[in-house]
Amino acid sequence: MTAPWDPAAPGVLRLPSGRLVRGRGLRAGPPDGPAPTYALYLLGRPPAAPPWEFRWLRWPDFRLPSDRAGAYRLLREAWRRTATDRVELACRGGRGRTGTALACLAVLDGVPPAAAVAFVRRHYHPRAVETPWQARYVRRFDAGR
Repeated sequence: MTAPWDPAAPGVLRLPSGRLVRGRGLRAGPPDGPAPTYALYLLGRPPAAPPWEFRWLRWPDFRLPSDRAGAYRLLREAWRRTATDRVELACRGGRGRTGTALACLAVLDGVPPAAAVAFVRRHYHPRAVETPWQARYVRRFDAGR
């Protein structure tokens, strides 16, 4: 098992189960501290390959994932790996797509879908999940398997 994220580090979200996941914006550059061991990048185009294991989910800015079933699988895998890995979710700015994905992980971790956006805004960033359709995606996430 990999050493977990520092719960006090910027962008680290503690899920109700105690699992830790880091959200961030790629535009800001790499943060200080340890690197992730697994990452899910939520971008319109493939990212440059980092030196750690990662997956890319095609997700244009201010929109929703292009492949909903694939998104569910990748988000579920990211959530599963938070038990043993330092998992990072990231988009360009770190709020809309990243916040939406973090809210989906919160749903997988037991937060009711109707409360997941508020949970992420309270514990990650107050402006996470930027659009009404992103919030609706979270509310319908678990039902959309």
